[in-house]
Amino acid sequence: MATFILVPGAWLGGWAWKKVVPLLEQKGHEAHAVTLTGMGERVHLASKDVGIETAIEDVLNVIKYNDLDDVVLVGHSFAGKVVAAAADRVPDRVKMILYLDAFRPEKNVRTPQGGFDPNEFGSLKPGEWTIPLTEEILDNIGKDVQGADREWMLSMATPWPMKHSSEPVTLSKNFDTVRSAYIFCTGGGDPVDEILKGKWGKLHGPHKVIESGHWPMITKPQELVEDMLFLAGSSMP
Repeated sequence: MATFILVPGAWLGGWAWKKVVPLLEQKGHEAHAVTLTGMGERVHLASKDVGIETAIEDVLNVIKYNDLDDVVLVGHSFAGKVVAAAADRVPDRVKMILYLDAFRPEKNVRTPQGGFDPNEFGSLKPGEWTIPLTEEILDNIGKDVQGADREWMLSMATPWPMKHSSEPVTLSKNFDTVRSAYIFCTGGGDPVDEILKGKWGKLHGPHKVIESGHWPMITKPQELVEDMLFLAGSSMP
């Protein structure tokens, strides 16, 4: 049995894994769908001070207070840097980081990584500290989210605290020892072919590619679960 901690990316909460959790549990695995502070059902805790450190503590507390070991940390999108930093702090409790169409910090790098300009999602007005999910963003990186799924996603999405994008993480030598695996989405906005050729840095583990947009947990949950289990080294019943 494997234990998965599922950390969603921008605009999402634990709700985004609604189709994935039961599929994992049906196969005998344990799954914890995380909602980061200020998002999803925790949107009432949002503030301009909520940043990456809070997100890291959210994940660490799921591990600590559920007394979990040998976990597979799944980080979607920007949450790749969140799970990387969490694994860096408790490497003895982490079996693997699984990057789901996610930012991937470089191993053997001791300078801050993962900060990027939040304005790439649209121009922000002075004083704004959240980034909304728009129809344009969905069309750009999630064209396959359609019909009822699209309505559901737009109705559940919450504004993304800007510090999640702008604040980097700094990793120690602990991070170099943690196993990695990757799932890439062909319609997620990144050039998958170039990534697999190593143009965006070395991959430090096995990978799978899904023909989907940026949110396969919504559009292709069955294929996603199969790939997650394969990469985690879990036997399929």
